[in-house]
Amino acid sequence: MNFLTADVYDAAPDQARVCTLDFRNYGGKSAFWGQCVTLRSNSHRPGVQMLATPGSSRVLIIDGGGTSSFALLGATMAANAVRNDWAGVIVCGAIRDTPELCLLDLGIKALGTSPALWTAFIDNMRDVPVTFGGVTFNPGDWVYADHDGVVVRSTPCVLGQGHPDQANY
Repeated sequence: MNFLTADVYDAAPDQARVCTLDFRNYGGKSAFWGQCVTLRSNSHRPGVQMLATPGSSRVLIIDGGGTSSFALLGATMAANAVRNDWAGVIVCGAIRDTPELCLLDLGIKALGTSPALWTAFIDNMRDVPVTFGGVTFNPGDWVYADHDGVVVRSTPCVLGQGHPDQANY
């Protein structure tokens, strides 16, 4: 995949929304893109269910409220995501199992890590707009992520002769 979020932004600044959170990269893929599926949750369990379904090269956005008290993604979930063709996962919160995550062919961005899991299942909402880092992620939006950050668009970006993965950089 050959694209830079800076190029996605520069292609149409009026259509690009830039997430201002300083995410860290944890997956084996440092750049990834796809249409997003959203999940607002305070437990890892809904993410387990989501990543066990076909991803079709989409990106799962998990809004965990920025918590660092417990992880919302771990190695077993991420391995399921790879098997089920998810392009990546962006977590507004913590993750765990980082030595294993970096070996997977999956884009993973999160705010930090925690060895703990929250075992209580309290609340979750799927396919709803979620907002963090000054950006609202709507289900079906196009998300582009790399080392520079996260750019969100309502429509796919076209660079060069086609979609970003077809551009030559």
